[in-house]
Amino acid sequence: METNQENLPSIRKIIHVDMDAFYASVEQLDHPEWRGKPLAVGGNEVRGVVAAASYEARKFGVYSAMSSALAVKKCPNLIFARPRFDRYKEISNQIREIFYEYTDLVEPLSLDEAFLDVTENKMGLKSAILIARQIRAKIKEKTGLNASAGVSYNKFLAKTASDLNKPNGQAVILPEEAAAFLEKLPIGKFFGIGKVTAEKMQNLGIHTGKDLKEYSLQFLIKKFGKSGLHYFNIVRGIHLSEVQPHRVRKSLSAENTFEKDLITLQELEENLRPVFEEVIKRIERNGIKGRTVTLKIKHSDFTLQTRSRTLEQYPDEKTFWKIALELLHQEEILQSVRLLGLGLSNLNVTEEQIHFGEQLRIPFESTAF
Repeated sequence: METNQENLPSIRKIIHVDMDAFYASVEQLDHPEWRGKPLAVGGNEVRGVVAAASYEARKFGVYSAMSSALAVKKCPNLIFARPRFDRYKEISNQIREIFYEYTDLVEPLSLDEAFLDVTENKMGLKSAILIARQIRAKIKEKTGLNASAGVSYNKFLAKTASDLNKPNGQAVILPEEAAAFLEKLPIGKFFGIGKVTAEKMQNLGIHTGKDLKEYSLQFLIKKFGKSGLHYFNIVRGIHLSEVQPHRVRKSLSAENTFEKDLITLQELEENLRPVFEEVIKRIERNGIKGRTVTLKIKHSDFTLQTRSRTLEQYPDEKTFWKIALELLHQEEILQSVRLLGLGLSNLNVTEEQIHFGEQLRIPFESTAF
């Protein structure tokens, strides 16, 4: 039976652009004396957490979210730089201006990465591969920084492709190549499958996409809950989430890691206040409110505790601070504290919804990219 081509949806052309070691690269850009040297943004030689690491530092096994003390053990000559988020945001805005030269369908994931749908673009270019190259070249010219990119027909595969030739490279996963590529991909390399889930899958004998593909939808849902449908789909190259140019914020928060562990309740109250004031600034800047107040406490042994309260009405500034203090006093804190965080969720915005479903069969052609 002949297929009615007119009734089939057109192939999407999605690019994922990811800046290479963004925070660390910005610091090396602004401080020529640090170029080519192992650098960590965040923390110091004694305490704190690494927010980002340069590629030179990564060669020693230093990565983001690692404690600074461990990072120094791995790399004794590690340079520490204080984060400058205003500077990172300034450069991020310059990069996004380049994105908007090509399409308005830009979905930022953070300051240093974004999805772009260039199926129909302002330049009238047919090749997403060419567009990705041009964007990377313009980023280099305008900011002096390197970017990597991935190109494919959906967000999941574009994100996966952007990691293949890092740093300063790009890759494409064509529709006709996706099945074979995903079957060979180690399960820990699948975007959205974290370390804990990967270990659980490996305990089940799932080490590659091919292994994952052998399990039924019913089995995956039984073992992984609603995420089972997502895993069932992505290993088949199915991911129907569109590029969403207006991502909806789910929460707003601020936190601070202290130079010295806090012990007394008075110290905790005094140091919670600046965190609260930072959240207030972000509330005013974004013009949003939230009904759930969450206090985050990280102890000196890195154990994490959260305390939350949901209100019927959006609290004003005075009520917000009152609730924050009540959460702090909710129960006795028996260990010293290295970090305090405060956040709002249940915001006065519409929740983003992502749908996964059956993907229609599309007659792909590699020349489309």
